[in-house]
Amino acid sequence: MENPGNLHTYRKSVKILDATLRDGGIVNSFYFKDDFVKALYHANAAAGVDIMEFGYKVSKKLFDVNKFGKWKFCDENDIRQAIGGENNTDMLISVMSDVGRVDLKEEVIPKNQSVIDLYRIATYVHQIPSAVEMIEYCHNMGYKTSCNIMAISKTQESNLKQALEIVGQSPVDIVVIVDSFGALYPEEIRRVCDMYLEFGDKYNKQIGIHAHNNQQLAFANTIEACAKGVNYLDGTVCGMGRGAGNCYTEALLGFLKNPKYKIEPILKFIREYMLDLKKTTVWGYDTPYLLTGLQNVHPYAAIDFIKAGRTDYEKFAQEILGVD
Repeated sequence: MENPGNLHTYRKSVKILDATLRDGGIVNSFYFKDDFVKALYHANAAAGVDIMEFGYKVSKKLFDVNKFGKWKFCDENDIRQAIGGENNTDMLISVMSDVGRVDLKEEVIPKNQSVIDLYRIATYVHQIPSAVEMIEYCHNMGYKTSCNIMAISKTQESNLKQALEIVGQSPVDIVVIVDSFGALYPEEIRRVCDMYLEFGDKYNKQIGIHAHNNQQLAFANTIEACAKGVNYLDGTVCGMGRGAGNCYTEALLGFLKNPKYKIEPILKFIREYMLDLKKTTVWGYDTPYLLTGLQNVHPYAAIDFIKAGRTDYEKFAQEILGVD
């Protein structure tokens, strides 16, 4: 391992993945203006970001195209239009597909026809066999693949280890620690990292982390994972993401000492695009998300609480606990 905990050196193996369009898209139903997407692509490339996730790749048979923006579906032509045809940068392009939500044979074209480089497969533990089928399909089509096992804070350790063993025997390239509920603390992240890294060493897989900010720990947990040896770090610009949001991409750029990373292009993008977006779109840490994170429950309850304009936090805390 290359000085994993020394803040004055850097590991060349560490990568930043910006998921602003994908996780942030959950906040605004993926309705991003074209100039926003183009500017983000160029800002990420200029900042040295290693991977940019454009959104989800899901089936139009399952989701109404009139209720979502184009980045819910990530059509090849839409991505090409946003990047100017071909991806002439060192930055990889990724999309995410949930198990059971994409028609692989109809909607995943061969890699030699696509500008997409990486398919990230999102799955729950009980869906692992189906996730492996998706991983194998995308791998055979020529793509790099990732497996993002969600809601691990709710998963029994024995079941998680079994899932990792199954995934380990697949051709997947990266396995991502996902704190879906923003419920984990740094000391817990350290223990989870040990488990994933041991598995990664056994099966020669890279490990990543995707953190949520319900308890304002997304950045802390991400850099804790990095110090343990996790190489693929997810972030979003201004932390834009579902509910409490994610680790801030700009915070990672500022933290990592690799001279390839430049924070200024993202700061410029924030000034030119994110400040206006924040005026009309709400995300980020708030008291209801803290409460769901503390109780290790899905943040949708907090999202509904905020949408309803409620401020009776004490009552909400009791509701989460199931107390009348």
